[in-house]
Amino acid sequence: MRLFKKQKVALALGGGAARGIANVGVLKVLEQERIPIDLIVGSSIGGLVGASYCLGVPTYKMEKAALKFSMDKLADFAISRKSLVKGKKLEKLVREFTDKKGFEDTQIPLAITTTDIETGEELVHTKGNLQKIILATCSWPGIFPPVVIDGRKLCDGGIRNSIPVKMAKRLGATVVIAVDIGFCVKKGKIDNLFQMFIQSIQILGEELDHYQSMQADIVIKPKLHNIDQFAFNFAKEALKDGKIAAKNAIPKIRKKLKLNGNSWKR
Repeated sequence: MRLFKKQKVALALGGGAARGIANVGVLKVLEQERIPIDLIVGSSIGGLVGASYCLGVPTYKMEKAALKFSMDKLADFAISRKSLVKGKKLEKLVREFTDKKGFEDTQIPLAITTTDIETGEELVHTKGNLQKIILATCSWPGIFPPVVIDGRKLCDGGIRNSIPVKMAKRLGATVVIAVDIGFCVKKGKIDNLFQMFIQSIQILGEELDHYQSMQADIVIKPKLHNIDQFAFNFAKEALKDGKIAAKNAIPKIRKKLKLNGNSWKR
């Protein structure tokens, strides 16, 4: 235990669907290196991963679950006026990861971001129905239906907070470690409407990530190469890249936090 602690260290976990699996690799290294974390703020899959960790799910179990991820476990196609999928499979996945627990059961304080799709307002949640809030932050607009909470239609927190550094600071963090999952801007020929649309989202997202990560004290940025948001079959590579990036950042983190040795245990 650190006595007379004056700093509040927050970990901001970004989204990115399959790319976001790298968050698990980062968490595993930070835990092994005994880096103190006082708050986790997550957007999109970063919210799901962060919630699982705060609820005490061991990182080795999270790794095993990540390796079993697939689009088949997420996509239950049923085109409607609001979405391309029903979202029931995603809802089941969230329940499995959280074991029907709530914010009050977390071992580390947790905050999750969402976006009100009707007003554009960014929200940060530290209480409420955890499963519904995670479902909302993971719901890409148009792909998954919005989640109605307190009369508001809430969607992916990554729309406004792809890396929720700002929200971590609003919650009192004095040091923010950001995990910049990034987007997958591919170089090559674009010859159809769908490719053009996806590439434009990647470019916009990459710029937003760059801007938001600049506000953090330390940035962990896994390479992830050409792993895109749908490449769940590359979970092993995403986990590895997350671990490598985290290990490379440890000296800077220790220097920033003035840590000389092992000082924290989950």
